[in-house]
Amino acid sequence: MPLRFHTLALFTALLCFALALIWGLRPDWLLWLWSVEYSSATGLVARRNAALFLALGIMFYRARHAPPSDTRRAITTGFITGCFVLAALGLSEWISGNAGPGILLAVVTETVLGLAFIQAHRASVLTPQTAA
Repeated sequence: MPLRFHTLALFTALLCFALALIWGLRPDWLLWLWSVEYSSATGLVARRNAALFLALGIMFYRARHAPPSDTRRAITTGFITGCFVLAALGLSEWISGNAGPGILLAVVTETVLGLAFIQAHRASVLTPQTAA
């Protein structure tokens, strides 16, 4: 069964909101999971990442009812690219020893989300969906 953009966008928005909360309030938890030491520098970057996750969450929440369009394709393509680049970077950091195996959870999540958005886009091109 193909994923609908609406469902995927809503799930992604909720995931981004959760990550914004965690990165903003307790970045040490995710850094610990990745075996990365918390410092004032990593805390600064984590809080800035929280703002980006909040922005992504709002964008996907607001776009969840958008019909197939150039704008929706732009959002989707940008997010797919970001997911795959983050997955590659995470894998590279793990291989080089800069992060522990906990980062593989992020790598898998990013890869699955990227592939899910590709599938949802293809499904909407082959069988156009209604806006809801």
